[in-house]
Amino acid sequence: MEIWSDPWIIWVAIGIICVIIEIFTPGFLFLSFGIGAILTGLAALIIPSITFQVLTFAFLTLIIFVLSRKFSKKLISTDYEETNVKALVGKTGKVTRDIPANEKGYVKIGGEEWAAVSKDNSKITKDTRVTVNDIEGNKVIVTVIEEQ
Repeated sequence: MEIWSDPWIIWVAIGIICVIIEIFTPGFLFLSFGIGAILTGLAALIIPSITFQVLTFAFLTLIIFVLSRKFSKKLISTDYEETNVKALVGKTGKVTRDIPANEKGYVKIGGEEWAAVSKDNSKITKDTRVTVNDIEGNKVIVTVIEEQ
């Protein structure tokens, strides 16, 4: 099988295999190896030295890996905004119906009225400003905002 005697073909084949593996794995690791191997295969057409090819592969793979990490961190941001009821945590609102001790009342948060209970089970009167601390089922857990 004489086709495998050309180093550039082996490099390109390894590169293609790595790119295919990357499709099924996260992290851009195999993509770095794949692109590095394909580019090394192209370089092997010009300079057939095996030492040159190994150094080229190592250098290109490292550069591609570092660049892909920087790109992927920008692309895959860990900063996200909650879109469900958990988005209410930290929001402020106003009590619309008294919250009796150990019972539920109602607060208005962002234009919507929610059932609410006091975090410390104390009474909170109507028109008091509160902060949402947590969500329990369909109720928000609130604390009074201290006036300054």
